[in-house]
Amino acid sequence: MQKTWKPKEPDIELKNELVLALGASSLFAQLLVSRGITDKESAEVFLRSELSDLYDPYLMKGMREAVGRIRTAVSKKEPIFIATDFDVDGVTSCAILETELKRLGAHLIHYVPHRIKDGYGLNQEAVAKAVAFGTKVFISLDCGVTAHREAMSLKEAGIDCIIIDHHEPPKENLPQALAILNPKQDDCDYPFKDLASVGLVYKLIQALGTEDAGQYLDLVALGTVADVAPLRGENRIFVKHGLDTLNNTSRLGLLSLMEAAGIKSKKISTHSISFILAPRLNASGRVDSAHTSLDLLMSGDSREADTLARSLNEFNRERQKIEEKVLNEAIDLIDKEINFKDDFIIVLSREDWHPGVLGIVASKIVDRYYRPAVIISFQDEIGRGSARSVHNFHIYEALARCEPFLKEFGGHKYAAGLTIERKNIGEFRQALNSVARENFKQGLLAPVLEVDAAIPLSLINEGLLSSIDALSPFGEGNRRPVFISKNLLVKTKPMLAGKNSLKFWVSDGERTFEAIGFGMADFFGLVNNSPRIDLAYCLGWDDWNNHNTIQLEIKDIKTAD
Repeated sequence: MQKTWKPKEPDIELKNELVLALGASSLFAQLLVSRGITDKESAEVFLRSELSDLYDPYLMKGMREAVGRIRTAVSKKEPIFIATDFDVDGVTSCAILETELKRLGAHLIHYVPHRIKDGYGLNQEAVAKAVAFGTKVFISLDCGVTAHREAMSLKEAGIDCIIIDHHEPPKENLPQALAILNPKQDDCDYPFKDLASVGLVYKLIQALGTEDAGQYLDLVALGTVADVAPLRGENRIFVKHGLDTLNNTSRLGLLSLMEAAGIKSKKISTHSISFILAPRLNASGRVDSAHTSLDLLMSGDSREADTLARSLNEFNRERQKIEEKVLNEAIDLIDKEINFKDDFIIVLSREDWHPGVLGIVASKIVDRYYRPAVIISFQDEIGRGSARSVHNFHIYEALARCEPFLKEFGGHKYAAGLTIERKNIGEFRQALNSVARENFKQGLLAPVLEVDAAIPLSLINEGLLSSIDALSPFGEGNRRPVFISKNLLVKTKPMLAGKNSLKFWVSDGERTFEAIGFGMADFFGLVNNSPRIDLAYCLGWDDWNNHNTIQLEIKDIKTAD
């Protein structure tokens, strides 16, 4: 789909002030301003991103109550029960908290729901297991902020409940828990609101007085990046230092996973987490049980870790096959059922689609059609679904407006999960589309590519790439800078490379660079038939065979005017 290029227009006065304050280039100052960094102090904090810049964990509502109750449980040898989610954020959160509480001498067990058998979220089975265990303290990780019934059941059983969950809390009537750690609560004054659950757990163990919180930063980085949390503020600090820890980790499970994935000798980046490590860690919870991933992260035996890592590789291959089948069936349904003049949101349902891949399929549908998508799998009269959204539509708030048609729902701005009765699917589809029509004008339903700056190729050199690297780590909320260069001469015939990628050389008359478009083979005809093009791209290194040459990583191509 043709993208609309949207150059960012930074305030010239602010940009010039940063040039003087930092002694930086005009382009680097522009990159800072386009990220909302508009003064010397905030620029220095952003570029420094030291662990000392983290906020006091006791600024978070509920922290004192949570810490006090956990310390009492440890000192009195009261059993502690941890219930966590089955994704990477959930299992990394559990691995950190369980390891630290055991170090303190706690007696505990954990519970991980089975995606297919139990579905998402805190459930009554976890409550029953906690009661049977004789627990006095129940800790819910990465779920629970909407679990009113389960929290009440725990309270009636005389169990103190601590909820640690980064998802959107209800506007009113939070669950009746002893403490809720979620900075998105209306009356929580914690300055940074976008921590993943693994970040919240890190704040908890800081408050508990752990001897070396830094040993957990590899897991914090994994969970934060895998959950697509915005890499701003404390998340940026966690991931920046967590990548250093990850690249030097002695954690046997992670070393085995890197070996199995073929990246043990390579530098681990946010890209490595998003596209190599996280899919494997998520795969066990998608097609079987997330216990495999949790056991891997906590393994102290190299042979066991190798076996578990190989299992995750197999689960990931199985997940890919299932995903491809469901995606193809979903596209067939779209061709038959969806009218894009009326359907601002794609809502698809079918019997027995595998619940473990619904979120991935929804994301791919969004990418392909640039519509929010809800993919639902029915078993008998109950459907479980995953929703994904585009940049200018808050899917959780939209679902909240359709609450009468839903049994359960939860999530945040761009991703959510839901449970629905079959009899309500038609009314739900109509209601959700009514919400979308209020939000969208037809022109807004087109992908937008935000561009940091238009530059000539002559500005590109090693110094520019070095300054860009100072803005890393990159990810959600801190994307790699995107540049455009116009009226470039196509110097060579395009060629196809690898899996569906495109390569060719371009020049502005002064400098010539190789350009590569991963997954952009569909642009072959445009490039082949256009002597001159406009190019949107990121800058990177081609390190194939240790060449280390600068290349343009294409984001979009247009025929030059």
